Amino acid sequence: MLSVFSTFLQKKALFRPTLLTTAHRFDFEEPFTEHFFDTPDGARLNALFFPSPANVKCGVVLYFHGNRDNLQRWGALHRDFTGRGYDFFVPDYRGYGKSSGEPDEQHYLADAMLVYNWLRERYSAEEIILYGRSLGTGMASYLAARVPARMVILETPFDNIGGLLASHIRRHQPPFEPAFQFPNDENLKATRLPLLIFHGTRDRVVPYASAENLKQVLKPGDEFVTIEGGSHNNLNTFELYQEKLGKWLYRLL
Repeated sequence: MLSVFSTFLQKKALFRPTLLTTAHRFDFEEPFTEHFFDTPDGARLNALFFPSPANVKCGVVLYFHGNRDNLQRWGALHRDFTGRGYDFFVPDYRGYGKSSGEPDEQHYLADAMLVYNWLRERYSAEEIILYGRSLGTGMASYLAARVPARMVILETPFDNIGGLLASHIRRHQPPFEPAFQFPNDENLKATRLPLLIFHGTRDRVVPYASAENLKQVLKPGDEFVTIEGGSHNNLNTFELYQEKLGKWLYRLL
């Protein structure tokens, strides 16, 4: 049985937020709007929406970000999508940025469903792309197994937290019982959505071996893109990433 101390240490290692005051003003060159969501249990979530300037809109990317920082960093990533005709919506997790509450797996999954349902009031399912990066692949995969959408795209994903820990020590089992699960492999087995995965061979945060375990869940038509020399935070600087991303974003229009 997990001790309180072990859970505390794992929580500190997995979730690395940077807090912002409620008075903080986000600074981006492009137009955006700020949104807040009140959860059923009393937390308040912060999110940013970047509209595409394109005359013909392709849909919206629901982006679940990595385990560090806050929306001041992650909002800037809209350009890979708004430049291709997609609106971009990115929520901050509990305990990150302006969002209240404490990091917690089950609440994060419930919050992901909450913001998805908000988008569904504004977009059809076929207009929504689920995008997860690193920690955010847990939320994107969870939704992919449960809701309709156009596709799911995962960047630097892990198979599950136990597999991630095991891959760091190059063993089949984690060195201790994980306090969190985020079972991407199980959720992706259950999805019928088209799936695109990006991972780099020099990723030291999520070792390639952890992501490679997800190849066994690929369906016909899915794609696992290996970026040779790519690390955890630079995949979008590679031509192969941009080429594959563009093809997938337009493939089902």
